[in-house]
Amino acid sequence: MTKKYRITLLPGDGIGPEIMAVTVEVLKVIGKQCDIQFEFSEAPMGGVAIDATGEPLPADTLEMCRNSDAVLLAAIGGYKWDNLPRHQRPETGLLGLRSGLGLFANLRPATILPQLVDASTLKREVVAGVDIMVVRELTGGIYFGKPKGVFATETGEQRGVNTMAYTEAEIDRIGRVAFETARKRGGKLCSVDKANVLEVSQLWRDRIILLSSEYPDVELSHLYVDNAAMQLVRAPKQFDTIVTGNLFWRYPLRCRSHAHGQYRHVTIS
Repeated sequence: MTKKYRITLLPGDGIGPEIMAVTVEVLKVIGKQCDIQFEFSEAPMGGVAIDATGEPLPADTLEMCRNSDAVLLAAIGGYKWDNLPRHQRPETGLLGLRSGLGLFANLRPATILPQLVDASTLKREVVAGVDIMVVRELTGGIYFGKPKGVFATETGEQRGVNTMAYTEAEIDRIGRVAFETARKRGGKLCSVDKANVLEVSQLWRDRIILLSSEYPDVELSHLYVDNAAMQLVRAPKQFDTIVTGNLFWRYPLRCRSHAHGQYRHVTIS
C-alpha cells in the first residue's frame, strides 16, 4: 500500500526557492521508487513573509507546519531585512518555528568527502576520515532565556541583557538524544560546556554525568568550549559525538567544523 506524507515547504529567501525546487524533484523520484506519495504545501517564512504580512513567521505558516508529517526549510534572511526591529527579523521567525514545533535537538554532522580533502585549510592527515556528529540543544539556553532585551538603568544608560538558562529537564532530554546517538556510532560522547565559570554549565555537566550511569557502554568526556574549538582544529578525528548548548556550537565550534569539509544538518524532535 502506498504511504502518504504531508510536507510543508518553506522556501524562504535568497537561494531558498532554488534549493527547494530541486529538493522537491528529488523527493518525487524517491517517492516513485519507494511507493511513497508526498503531498506538498508551501508557506511563507522569513523575509518573504515579512514583506507579505509584516511577520517573519505568520500564524498560518506555523499551523500548517504543525499539521504536517515533515517540514522542509531552505534558507531565510538577507541584507534587506537586517535593520528591522529584532521581533520582525527573519531569524526571530526561525526561533519561533523551533519553539513552536518543540524542536529541541539539532543533529549536525561534519564529515569530509575524499574529493574535498585537499580543499581544506587543514592538512590532509588531519582531516581525512573526519566523521563527527554534533548534538546541539535548540530551544533553551541563551537564545530563549529570560529576561532578555535592552533596558534603561537607573542612570539612564542602556543595558543589553540575554539570559543563559537551562532546566534539568531540558538538559536531560538533549543528553539522552546525545547518548543514544553516540551508542549508534562509535560509543564516545564529549560534552562541551564552560563549567569553570558558568553556573548553568556546571548544572549541565552535573546532569550529563548523572545520565551517563544509564549508558555504561558510552565513553563520556568533557571539554571547555575554548579547548574544544582548538581540539577540533588540532585533532578532529578524536571526536565521535559532541553534545552542547546552542551558544557554544553556534560560534566557536561551528566555524571550526566547517573547515572539515561537507556540512549539513537535520532537526529532530
